[in-house]
Parts: sequence; C-alpha cells; structure tokens
Amino acid sequence: MKILKSLIIWICFIPAAILNGGLREYVLAPAIGQKWALPVSGIILSVLVFLITWLMFPRLIKNSTRKERWLSGIVWTLLTVIFEFATGLSGGSSIAELLAAYNPLTGNLWLLVLAATLFSPFITGHSIREIPAS
Repeated sequence: MKILKSLIIWICFIPAAILNGGLREYVLAPAIGQKWALPVSGIILSVLVFLITWLMFPRLIKNSTRKERWLSGIVWTLLTVIFEFATGLSGGSSIAELLAAYNPLTGNLWLLVLAATLFSPFITGHSIREIPAS
C-alpha cells in the first residue's frame, strides 16, 4: 500500500518537469543561452524533485522503513526512465537522441535528476524520522 501512495508523489514530478521545461525554453535559454539553460534546468528539476519528496513523502508514507524508502526511489527512477523514453519516442525522438541525455559532457544533467529521484525518498524519509518530536 505504501508503494501505491508513493506513486502519488511521483505523479507530482510530471507537471514540475513540464513547467521546468517551459522555464528552460522560454525564460532561461533566451536569458543565458541554451548552453547554460540545460544544466541550470537539470539543477532546478533535481531541487524540485527533492522538495516535492520532502514535502509529501513523510506525510503520505508515515513510519517508512529503509527498505520502503529505497523501493520507492528505485520504482520512481524506473518509472521516470520509462516515461521519458515513451514520451520521447512517441514525440519522434530517436533512441540516440534520448540516450544523449545521459551524457553529462553535453551539459545535460539528466543523471543528476535521476539521482535526485532515486535518493530523495531515502534522504527525506531518513532525515524526518531522525528529528525528535518536540
């Protein structure tokens, strides 16, 4: 049941990612150029994923175990990769174009976003449980 609740959190990442993409294309790229907009956008999305998780995970998934937090992160990361490939391929992108996002030397910090997705349930769930109630 907890993993199903965690999917609600993952679904919140989708509009955040779409809005972040709009910010990158319509605000950041014209202001600082595409070369810098891509990595800045990756950092912003990573922070958004962490913030959404920090705000929602402890409230929806109370008293989660280490295993449940890791499982949530793994499931979210797999769903994110599947979603990215499905939407990319249906939008006309090639496999090579999609795989290019995994090369940080191109300025794309997609791996940072995936790391934030993987680790944020563990970090936020762990840190919240460690804070003593006052």
